[in-house]
Amino acid sequence: MTDAAMLSEQGPVEAFDEVVDVLVVGSGAGGLAAAVTAADSGCSVMVAEKADRCGGATGRSGGWMWTPGTSFAKADGVDEDPLDGPRTYLEQRLGEQFDASRVEAYLRAAPRMVDFFQQRTHLTFTPGSWIHDIYGDTPGAGTGHRSVGPDPIDTNTLPERVRSILPKQLWETSFLGMGIMAGPDLQGFLRAAQRDPRGLWHATKRTTRHLLDLTLHRESRHLVNGAALIARLLASADDLGVDVRVNTAVRSLIRDSSGAIRGAVLESPRGTVTVGARRAVVLAAGGFPADVRRRVEFFPHGTGADHHTLAPATDTGDGLRMGTWAGGDLDTSVASPVAWCPVSLVPHRGRADGVFPHIMDRGKPGIIGVTADGRRFVNEANGYHDYVLGMLRATPEGQPVESWLIADHRAQRRYPLGMSKPFPVPVWPYLRSGYLQRADTLEELAEKCGIDGAQLAKTVQQFNEEAARGQDPEYGRGTTAFNRYSGDPTVRPNPTLAVLDRPPYYAVKVLPGSFGTFLGLRADERSRVLSADGSVIPGLYAVGTDQGSVFGGHYPSGASTSGRRWFSDI
Repeated sequence: MTDAAMLSEQGPVEAFDEVVDVLVVGSGAGGLAAAVTAADSGCSVMVAEKADRCGGATGRSGGWMWTPGTSFAKADGVDEDPLDGPRTYLEQRLGEQFDASRVEAYLRAAPRMVDFFQQRTHLTFTPGSWIHDIYGDTPGAGTGHRSVGPDPIDTNTLPERVRSILPKQLWETSFLGMGIMAGPDLQGFLRAAQRDPRGLWHATKRTTRHLLDLTLHRESRHLVNGAALIARLLASADDLGVDVRVNTAVRSLIRDSSGAIRGAVLESPRGTVTVGARRAVVLAAGGFPADVRRRVEFFPHGTGADHHTLAPATDTGDGLRMGTWAGGDLDTSVASPVAWCPVSLVPHRGRADGVFPHIMDRGKPGIIGVTADGRRFVNEANGYHDYVLGMLRATPEGQPVESWLIADHRAQRRYPLGMSKPFPVPVWPYLRSGYLQRADTLEELAEKCGIDGAQLAKTVQQFNEEAARGQDPEYGRGTTAFNRYSGDPTVRPNPTLAVLDRPPYYAVKVLPGSFGTFLGLRADERSRVLSADGSVIPGLYAVGTDQGSVFGGHYPSGASTSGRRWFSDI
C-alpha cells in the first residue's frame, strides 16, 4: 500500500459504513485499557486487531506496571506522594529526556488508574511490595510498593467468545507451557530446585493443575502475567459491550476537511468497511519491533537487521505509519529507540528458533556474563535493558554484538541458565540441541564458544577471589536492593555472588533482543498526537508503544514498557 493510501478524506461521520464513538487500533494493554475506560464512561467502542488473537506484546510479557502511590501501597503504610520521591527518581534517571508535564500526568493518573480497574472491572491486581527500583542509589528510588501486576485468572470462568481470542503462552517463557508469575510463584519453583519441601509441594500443585488442564482442554486454563492482564481486560470489555474484532487490520485513517481524524478503513475476511469515530481514533498497534526497515533506520550498532524480539510478528509499525502520514511527529529524542532484553535462541526441530528472554538468571550466584574477549562488561544483576546497553558499549564497531552467560555445575543445577532448567529437569536436551555448551575446563569451554580462553580463565579467577568475600569491586553487583532480590537469599554474604569452581562449566550465547520499542509518536500529557510544530491533530491519540516513551527511552524500573494511558476525557 502506498503512503498516500494510508490517509484519505471523507465527508460527515454519518456517511461511514459503521460508526462508533471510539475506534481503537490494536488490543494490547494500552488499547484495551483505553477501550474499557471509554466504554465505562458511556462511549460505544470498537477494537480492531489484525492478529487472530488479542494481546500483542503484552500477552507475552510479565504484565507488571510501575504505578507509584497506589491504595495498595497506602494500605501497607507507604503513603508517598507520587510527585515527591517517584518524580525525583525519574528526574534524576531521565536527565535531558525528562518531560515534566507528561511525567507528572503519568504519576497523577497511575494510582487513579489502578483504583478504577480494581474497583470497576474484572482487572484486579497483586501489589509488588517486594519490587525495588533498579537504581537504588539514585535519589528518590523506591524499595517496593511501586508496582502492581494482574491477579491470575481461571479462564474457565470466561465465555468461549473471550477464551477463543486470548493470547497463547509462549513455550520459551513457560515451564512445559505453564506460565509462572514473578514473586511467590516463581520463588516456589526455585525452592523446589533446592529440594525445599515447601517448594516441592508448590511445584507439584501447580504442575498437576496444568497437566489436568492439558488433559481436559488441551491448553492451560490458569493464566498469569501479561496473559492474565489481557484476559481480565477482555472480560471487562466484553461486559461493557466493546466490539472486539480479530483478523481485522486497519489499512488507513480518514480525516475530514478540517484535518481532524474521523475514522479508518478496516479490512477483514468479511471485506472492507469504513468505520467512523465520533470522538477518537486511538493508535495502539504495538510500535515497530517487527518492522525491519524502521529497525535498520533507528537501532544502533547494526542490530536492526537481524533482531530477535519477544513481540509478535504483527507489530510492524502500522500505528506509526498511519500517525506520521496523518501529520504526527516521531519522537526521535529518546535515549534508546528500543526496550532491550538479552535473549538466546532456542533450537526447535522442524520450526524456527524460539527466543528466550534472560530475566532471572543473570543475577544468580555462580553465573557471570562475558564478551568474546573473555571479560565481564556489566553488573549482571542490574536490569535486562542495562545488560544489552553494556553489550553495545563493550563491542567494537563492526563486530557482532554478543555475549555468553557462564556458570559452573553447582549454579546450573540450582538456577535456570537461559532456557535450561535446574534440578530435577535434566540438562542433556539442551546440550544435545546445542543450546548449551559444556566443558570440563574454562579454556575448553571458551574454545567451543569462540571466547578468548586465557582471558576467561583470568576473569573467573579474579571474580572468584572477590566473590568469595561477597564483593564485586569492578561493577558493584549486589550493592542495591534490586540486585539482591535477583540473587539467592540463602547465599551469604552477597546473595548475587558465588565462586565458579565446580566443573563442568556451561555457557549459553546471548544476543541483543527486545520487548518492544520506545521510539513512537510525539504526544502531549493527554496522549493526543502532536505534529512537528507541536499542534494537536484533532481526533487522534496514541497509547502504549505507539506513543513515544513517557520515560524518554530509559528503563528506570521494571515494567517501564507497561505504563498504561487512562482515558477519562475522550
